[in-house]
Amino acid sequence: MTNWNILADEAAIQKTATALEANGIKVIIINSGQEAKAKVMELIPQGSEVMTMASQTLVGLGLVDEFNESGKYNSIKKKFASMDPKKDQVEMSRLGAGPAFAVGSVHAVTEDGHVIVVSATGSQLPAYAYSAMNVIWVVGAQKIVKNLDDGFKRIDEHVFPLEDVRALKVYGGHSGVNKTLIINKEVEPNRLTMIIVKEVLGF
Repeated sequence: MTNWNILADEAAIQKTATALEANGIKVIIINSGQEAKAKVMELIPQGSEVMTMASQTLVGLGLVDEFNESGKYNSIKKKFASMDPKKDQVEMSRLGAGPAFAVGSVHAVTEDGHVIVVSATGSQLPAYAYSAMNVIWVVGAQKIVKNLDDGFKRIDEHVFPLEDVRALKVYGGHSGVNKTLIINKEVEPNRLTMIIVKEVLGF
């Protein structure tokens, strides 16, 4: 089985960045996770409306706490904590789907500039695909793959098993590769930004 946790080399990172830029996705290449955290905070002004999507990368960098607990941002997740999921389900869906800033990660990026995100529920996909005004992804360079086929192999062999273990521990139930988003191109200038980090981050 392929080791999907090996960082892409410099040539692959540069090739991927060039292809992503050609497909309308802005790319910033960063050396470390801590530099990436600082860059994300630089890109999002304090007081902005922010939705942090489920991401072990964000958790590991401390960005979930920064955006949701520091009081410096208009946190949608913080709003969720005061809402009733049954009574307020429609409003919660609207808030999560169309924030000013959606911050998260992805599960595979191809050298020819395509992005794959999978989800058990699909909750982060509307924002990424269209509804968020700004999307910022923090992506460890181990997620760079040759093509879409390798991207799905990475998800099946590496991402899903790890996420399934996490979901069982946290939620008491299995995860699933139930919904998939493939972004081939972005037509809205500067809406999508990917920070590629030369460090293993997340799954």
